[in-house]
Amino acid sequence: MQLLSKPDYLEALAASRDARIGWWREARFGMFIHFGLHTLIARNEWAMAIEDFTVGEYEKLADSFCPKPGAPRQWAKLAKEAGMKYMVLTTRHHEGFSLWDSAANPYNSVNYGCHRDIVREFVDACREFDLKIGFYSSLMDWHHPDGGRCAYDGEARKRFTDYIYAINRELLTQYGKIDILWYDVAWPLDSDEGWNTLEINQRLRALQPDIIINNRSRLPEDFGTPEEHLTATEGDWEACMTFNGISWGYLDSAQAQPYSYNAQQILRMLCRVSGSGGNLLLNIGPDREGNVPAEAVAPLQTIGKWLAVNGEAAYGKRERGSYTINGLCSTTVMNNAIYGWFWLWPGKEVTLGGVVSKLKRASFLTTGDAIEFTQDGHRVRLKNMPEKGPDAIANIAVIKLEFDEPVRIIRGSYRPALHKGKEYQPAE
Repeated sequence: MQLLSKPDYLEALAASRDARIGWWREARFGMFIHFGLHTLIARNEWAMAIEDFTVGEYEKLADSFCPKPGAPRQWAKLAKEAGMKYMVLTTRHHEGFSLWDSAANPYNSVNYGCHRDIVREFVDACREFDLKIGFYSSLMDWHHPDGGRCAYDGEARKRFTDYIYAINRELLTQYGKIDILWYDVAWPLDSDEGWNTLEINQRLRALQPDIIINNRSRLPEDFGTPEEHLTATEGDWEACMTFNGISWGYLDSAQAQPYSYNAQQILRMLCRVSGSGGNLLLNIGPDREGNVPAEAVAPLQTIGKWLAVNGEAAYGKRERGSYTINGLCSTTVMNNAIYGWFWLWPGKEVTLGGVVSKLKRASFLTTGDAIEFTQDGHRVRLKNMPEKGPDAIANIAVIKLEFDEPVRIIRGSYRPALHKGKEYQPAE
């Protein structure tokens, strides 16, 4: 194939991005799954490196890697119940153990342990539950003999980058249409030239023309991936978050429970991310049998029930910016509407400030029932509301404010020192 120069490649990506990433911008919520030999250790997915396992010691785990049949179906079923739209699986983490039948990497789940293609089971489960399919693929490899040597040995670098291409080529040719290639940790090489990712990614894209690729292979590609924080980046972005702030891999559920997110905390993350034009990729680390950690099940099921009636506030391509109109809520904005996510219910009446646009209608998102209101200048008063919030699922009620014009909000609009002349403007 004819390879493009870096400027031409990035220009071609930009030209095709809207068509390729449109579904992802609508999805907003996905499940990350960290699964591998580290699961058996249950002390963090970096245990091999942090605890200074030798390659020989760590390899002994492979024969004990025996998740129960059908485990990926359990993950996909829960993701669907949670209102998630896509899943990303660690097909091969930094430990170097592949979860598929790989000719390029004999250190895999078909040759050891369960003797099964976990990636195939994952793909089949995603398709059964109508979830888009993402493959996580580490660039760093602690098991491969050239994984560190490639930093200072040119021949080793060539062997290792050929290996990286070969394993990803397998992933993108053996399972039908794949939607996301999610690279991680471009170590120890510090440039795309070192990794040869300009060539590798073009060759991989030729196999999957509609695929989207993240920004961790030393090229910007399609979307940014802030990790363990919710800070928006320029362009398309996705916050990837652990379930407990400690580990991506499995931890003992009884001990992890106090550190784990509840439904309300996850919904606050989703509101902030969606309100800033991003996605939330929330991780689970299944146990050695492949079971979803007990502490994750109920919160995710609650979120799914909530999104089933309030999803309009979260899904879809929306304007960037979550703007404060009342201290008890956060907002998302789409088209000519503001969605106020009320973390605490204000009672029968509440004032919303900084609403410059003329309000046409206020309603409860769950029922569509209208709310009585008055608007005086930039202040909107919602009146005669129920004493208790109308959401019985997560106690987070959403109020929809509709306008005949693009939304204009100025936080503290009567206090110039607060907004310093800046105001919300819809994206062009």
